Amino acid sequence: MEKQEQDGLLDGEFKYKKNIDGTINKPVVICTHCSKEFQFHRSNSTLKYHLNAKHAFVGAAASPGLRQTTLSERRPLGKSSLDKLTDNIAKWIAKDCRPLSIVEDKGFADVLKVACQDASYKPPAKSTITIRIHELYETEKKKKEEALVHTECVALTGDHWTSLSNDNYLGVTAHLITEAWGLTSFALTIMKTEERHFAEACAEQFQTVARRWRIEEKVRTVGTDSARNMIAAARIIPFNHMPYTAHILQRCITVSLADSGFVTALAKCRKIVGHFKHSPANTAELNAEQVSLGRKQEPLPQDVPTRWNSTLEMVKRLIRNQTAVTATLDKQKHKLVLLTPPEWDKLQRLETLLEPCRYVTELLGGEAYVSCSVVLPAFCHLRRVMEVTDEDPAYVVRFKEKFKEDLASRQEHTNYAWLQIATALDPRFKDLRSVPKTDREAVWTTLAGMLHEDSPRRSHTAEEGPAKKRLSLLQMDSQDEYQRRRYSRTEPYSATEQSPALP
Repeated sequence: MEKQEQDGLLDGEFKYKKNIDGTINKPVVICTHCSKEFQFHRSNSTLKYHLNAKHAFVGAAASPGLRQTTLSERRPLGKSSLDKLTDNIAKWIAKDCRPLSIVEDKGFADVLKVACQDASYKPPAKSTITIRIHELYETEKKKKEEALVHTECVALTGDHWTSLSNDNYLGVTAHLITEAWGLTSFALTIMKTEERHFAEACAEQFQTVARRWRIEEKVRTVGTDSARNMIAAARIIPFNHMPYTAHILQRCITVSLADSGFVTALAKCRKIVGHFKHSPANTAELNAEQVSLGRKQEPLPQDVPTRWNSTLEMVKRLIRNQTAVTATLDKQKHKLVLLTPPEWDKLQRLETLLEPCRYVTELLGGEAYVSCSVVLPAFCHLRRVMEVTDEDPAYVVRFKEKFKEDLASRQEHTNYAWLQIATALDPRFKDLRSVPKTDREAVWTTLAGMLHEDSPRRSHTAEEGPAKKRLSLLQMDSQDEYQRRRYSRTEPYSATEQSPALP
């Protein structure tokens, strides 16, 4: 009886009315959907009639007896539909890293009831979701294993990262070309690393992953950042090492910014952005000023120290809204030190310096095409852009010189031989203009030797590859030519849908 008083009638669709003193008024019940009161005399007929008449969707579940289904009602979900829904809930929880306890949320259950049009639907239990996630993992793992079996070469990339709970993890991703000549990649593992990231430990972790997936003989390269422990680990593992080019650019730009004359101007930019970002009232005044000037309302982003492109975006946004920002600050009381006209000019020059780096970073970060062959032409392009001119002020000269110096030192740790071969295999750069003339003959000799070694195995499995696509991407002149004339453009360009849409 006490349980009925707590749960109510008809599976909780009606609740007993409570008096002011907290006691239960049993002769009166309240509909949980419309809060209408009814007299209750131990008969549910009136209550069921109300549900069927006013809440037909719910009334079907509350009246389990045989009755004709109305047009506005749906039958309960069948077993196949329930299994499909449970699988998708498990996928959602796994992909979006949702907690398992979310299936116990009442609001979640209500949403699914409306979506399924089944008032009797109950979300699966946590234990069921756990089992389904493990089943989905095994299914996906078998698909990945089959893909690895049918490929000849695999490239691995790995990153160490730290969770919010300060636990260290290593994520390893496989990159391969399918039998249909499609470029694909997928995660192999995310393992928790208990020991310090010494070179020996890092090397063993990569080899362990390769052994688990039985691809030790197929791995050709391992890509990592340019950290010292990773560079040292690359000397231990039996695979070729390919440092991340984007990480190299990140370090080069960070060092160049610190050693040039942009530090003071950037510090002022951060304070100005913080002035608006931390005050809704200041932001509202800036938005009003943007509207009055016929500009688009857009916030000022704060840069992140570990992402140089966020610094570029902050500078670009400030330059674009210079008039609105200056006018708004002139009307406010503040203690900010505003940017001077020469400092605004510095920001303009900094944007010009960083834009080519952004284009190259986006180009090398493509996932729908192979970017390895573009690395050397991209480096050649950046060196050309960073050449000092007579019009450059001293701080720009310092930035360019430091950038080229740091880039040259970091290139020493790149797998230059493999990059040269990749460039030679790309029809766009087969003239090897981004490679010194003294090295070009050696590249072709090495490539010919590789083809000769591979020809017996290829003789009976030769298949026609995909149709060639004409590309115009980072077309580079020879080293002699770029000494005589300067680039008229400062960014690479592409004419394919797979490549980034760069101007």
